[in-house]
Amino acid sequence: MALTSTDILIEAEDFTDYGGWVLDSQFEMQMGSPYLLAHGLGRPVSNARTVVTIPEAGVYTVWVRAKDWVPAHHPGRFHVSIAGAVLSTEFGANGRDWAWEKSDEVALPEGEVTIELLDLTGFEGRCDAIYLSRNGNPPVEGAGPDARSWRKKMRGIPEQPPAFDSYDVVVVGGGVGGCAAALTAARHGCRVALVQDRPVLGGNASKEIGLMPRGDIGGLVQELTQRGPDGDIAALQILHDAGVDVMLEHRVFEAVTDGTRIVSIDVRAARSGIESRLSAPMFIDCTGIAILGILSGAETMTGQESKSEYGEQSAPEERSDEHHGNTLFFRTQMAAHPVDFPEVPWAIEVAKDYANLSGQLKRPGKDNGEGPIAGENPDRPEFDFVKAFAEAKPGENPLMKFPATHFWEYGQWLNPYTQGEHIRDYLMRALYGTMWNVKQIDPANYANLEFDWMAHVAAQGEFKRYKGDYVLTETDIREHREFEDAVVNNDGAFCFHCAQKPGEGEYDFRLKDWIWDVRDNLPYAIPFRCLYSVNVDNLMMAGKHISVTHVAGTSVKFIGNGVQHGTAVGVAAALCKKYETSPRGIFENYLGELQGITEHLTGHQHDDSK
Repeated sequence: MALTSTDILIEAEDFTDYGGWVLDSQFEMQMGSPYLLAHGLGRPVSNARTVVTIPEAGVYTVWVRAKDWVPAHHPGRFHVSIAGAVLSTEFGANGRDWAWEKSDEVALPEGEVTIELLDLTGFEGRCDAIYLSRNGNPPVEGAGPDARSWRKKMRGIPEQPPAFDSYDVVVVGGGVGGCAAALTAARHGCRVALVQDRPVLGGNASKEIGLMPRGDIGGLVQELTQRGPDGDIAALQILHDAGVDVMLEHRVFEAVTDGTRIVSIDVRAARSGIESRLSAPMFIDCTGIAILGILSGAETMTGQESKSEYGEQSAPEERSDEHHGNTLFFRTQMAAHPVDFPEVPWAIEVAKDYANLSGQLKRPGKDNGEGPIAGENPDRPEFDFVKAFAEAKPGENPLMKFPATHFWEYGQWLNPYTQGEHIRDYLMRALYGTMWNVKQIDPANYANLEFDWMAHVAAQGEFKRYKGDYVLTETDIREHREFEDAVVNNDGAFCFHCAQKPGEGEYDFRLKDWIWDVRDNLPYAIPFRCLYSVNVDNLMMAGKHISVTHVAGTSVKFIGNGVQHGTAVGVAAALCKKYETSPRGIFENYLGELQGITEHLTGHQHDDSK
């Protein structure tokens, strides 16, 4: 399609003033672009606006790319205003997933005009882009290569990203484990870039989500996760002080490989769309989703292994595709006056009669909070957890109850890579429907109840895991297997999230059960061979996607544990630079030096005999 100089693409992320809308860039690899989200918790948000220069006066056809996220009900509706005139189309109401919708023809003068997004509902309306066509050209639909190429041309972005810079180490993923990896490598003489797809650091511990670190919380955990008044962790300033180049709101979308090595990665800035190419002799994946492995062809594992595969006592008899799902955190409050909440039939379809808002995030770093419960639904509002075996008398099975944050979890049978937006949206529907139920069932007590906050970013569950030179198992952890290449300790229970099978439970957005198996309450060793890829020579990893089985991963996954992995691979990266070798070369020739440094940094001896 021939483009003319009068065709204008306005990406929503380019708006100069987001108003009450928020930038949502989580799903751009699936739907094609970041977008603006009217996350108003049931109250219309203030207008987003920008100014566009019209190069030639005339009549322009307007197209808007939006999504009707609950097609039968259209909860996320909005209008678009151009040069003070509101278009006749109500967007987000056409029953379609992400798609361009043709609207009015408008006469525009040459020069600057203002464009605004006018939210109508406060219930997650979403706008990706606006296209003005002087000659009737339609926009390119979809999220594939043709659409991406067209958008680049419209925005003046080169087809191939230019080389940005070269580093000793590139860390992808700015959770606390990624911060530890980048910081450790930098403090040991490496030039480091940290690529993070969110506007803040911390991953599941960030102020966007707010989990407190669990697992082994020694070493760098306390330093990196100190929280400021707004709940943000201290990591960004610490990394800047160490000389790390932190690239916030940048997403990796391609890896350039040469044989069994990654040569460079391509990253895209969420707001500008500008792409850059980063090269390094060493890459570390701390994303939790194994993105560098997917892009580079590294061997990965997924789902639940069968009992026979690794001889694990807690594994299922048959291999399963089930995995831990995603969780959406929230907080409610009691206002000083009655608060109306709109009727939400589109949310009741998910929530049904559920009326329990327990499992709240009290504040960033403090989860598992109580919440309003109306009526007798459900009859078991809290999970029962087996206490530490050491606290139980012989023959006792004492229980403790508390309102678990992961009460709200979904997506265990879905593909988290391709269905992430649906999983997040489904949890939002569950929460909105439950709020309606609580207020309707018990108006005398909850007339003033309202949402104080709800994340629009879900806490990540389980994705693919890397395969390393060794795969850690449940048996290794329970028996405290000794490894010659033990580099750090991990700690924590086996934490099994037991999902409803499809069609099994009435409320599929909550767990069927949650098993908290504390084992013997003693730390266990992580071998270095679990921290580098079996088939990509210069790729290491830290966090829940290291080389472990599903069962072992239910303990390894804790945030504090990932920091220990990050510390070890940060040291290993520095040693790879020092000796011009690979992670496997460190294992074969310089293991003692790696262990000595990590022991000093973490305070853990690498003798796992207990």
